[in-house]
Amino acid sequence: MAVTKLPNQLVNQMNTKANQDPISIIIRHRWGLFNAGVASAGTIINSINKKIGTQFKLFPAKALQATAAEIDALSKEANIQYIWPDLPVKHWLNSSVPKISAPRVWATGLKGQGIKIAVLDTGIDETHPDFARRIMAMKSFIGPTAHDDNGHGTHVAGTIAGSGAKSRGKYVGVAPAASLYIGKVLRANANGLMSSVMAGIEWAVLEQKVHIINLSLGTEGPSDGTDALSTLCDEAVLQCGVVMCIAAGNMGPGLRTVGSPGCARFAITVGAIDDNDRVAMFSSRGPSADGRIKPDIVFPGVQIIAPQASGTNFGKTVEAGYTSSDGTSMAVPHASGVAALMLQANPKLTAAQVKVKIVAGGINIGALPNEQGIGRGDAYRAVSAAKG
Repeated sequence: MAVTKLPNQLVNQMNTKANQDPISIIIRHRWGLFNAGVASAGTIINSINKKIGTQFKLFPAKALQATAAEIDALSKEANIQYIWPDLPVKHWLNSSVPKISAPRVWATGLKGQGIKIAVLDTGIDETHPDFARRIMAMKSFIGPTAHDDNGHGTHVAGTIAGSGAKSRGKYVGVAPAASLYIGKVLRANANGLMSSVMAGIEWAVLEQKVHIINLSLGTEGPSDGTDALSTLCDEAVLQCGVVMCIAAGNMGPGLRTVGSPGCARFAITVGAIDDNDRVAMFSSRGPSADGRIKPDIVFPGVQIIAPQASGTNFGKTVEAGYTSSDGTSMAVPHASGVAALMLQANPKLTAAQVKVKIVAGGINIGALPNEQGIGRGDAYRAVSAAKG
C-alpha cells in the first residue's frame, strides 16, 4: 500500500472498516484526471468516476466515498497526489463556551444568577425554550413589539444566557442563569438609528437597573469615541456603573476600522477569533481615530451556534431551533456572559474593575495589540481575578 499518500487517520479507518463499507475521502489529483473520456485514466479511476461528489475549483480535488480496497488502488495511481479522510467539521456553542473555560466556572456554582443583562438588538423570540422564565422585560424603540423578526438578537441573547433546554443541554450560553432585558433597537433589516440605541440604553440603566448591556451593533469606523452614542455609553458606565460590552465591528482587516460605539472609552470592546485562536479577517482593528488601542479583548466569533428565532433566516440552520453565524456580534455576548459570572462572584465590583479584570485575564494569542487587544478572554481567569 502506498501509505505515503495516506494519512494515518485514513489508514486506521481502512483497517477497521468492513471490506465493502464506504469511507468518505477527498482526493487530490492532477488537473483533468477525472474529465470524461480521458484515455490515460486507469481502470480504478474510470470505475470511481461515477462516485464523485463535490468537485473543488481552487485546487484539483474531489470528494467521494470509496471502499478500503478502492482507496488502496487509488493510492497506487501515479496521478493521485494525496488522499485525505473527509472528516466531520463543527464549531458549536458547546465548543466555544468550553474554550473560554465557562464550564469550570459553572462547576463552582456560578451561572449568572441574579445578574441583569440588557440585549439591545433586533429583539428576541420570547417563545424559545432556552429563555423560559428569564426574560424579565421587553420593549421596542422602533415599532409596536420587541419580538425578533430578524434573528440576530435571539442568537446574541442565546450566546449570553441560553439555557440549552431545546437542545437538551447541547448548546448552552456563557451565563445560563442570568436574567434578560430585551430592547428592540434594530428593525427586521438589521438597521436602526443611534437615537433608538441611546433610548434603549437609558431604558436599560435608568428604568431596569441592569448590570450589563450588550451591543452587538455599530457604525463604520474610524471613530474617536466622541460621537453621541459612544458618549452615552461612557456616561452609562460613569454615572450608572453599568458594564458595556460592545462589538468592534466587521470592517477588518484594515487598521482604524473600529467605529461607534466600539470606540467608547470605558466600554469593553470585543473582537472576534476563530477556533484556532486566529483573529478573524472581518474583525475590525484599531487604533481608534485618536490613537487608543482597540479592541480591548477577543472572544470566539466564527461559526457560533445559538438559538434561532422562529420564522427567521438569520445564519445557517444546523438543527431545529439553532443557527450558526459569524461576526464580532457573536463574540461580544461571550464577554457579556463572562462579566455576569464575574459580578455574581463579586457583586461589589465596579464597571471599571470588571473591565480591568476581564482584560487582565486575557490569554495572549500572538496577534498585534490593535487586532487582539490583550488576547483571548477566559472566564475562569476573569472570575478568579474578580474573587481575588
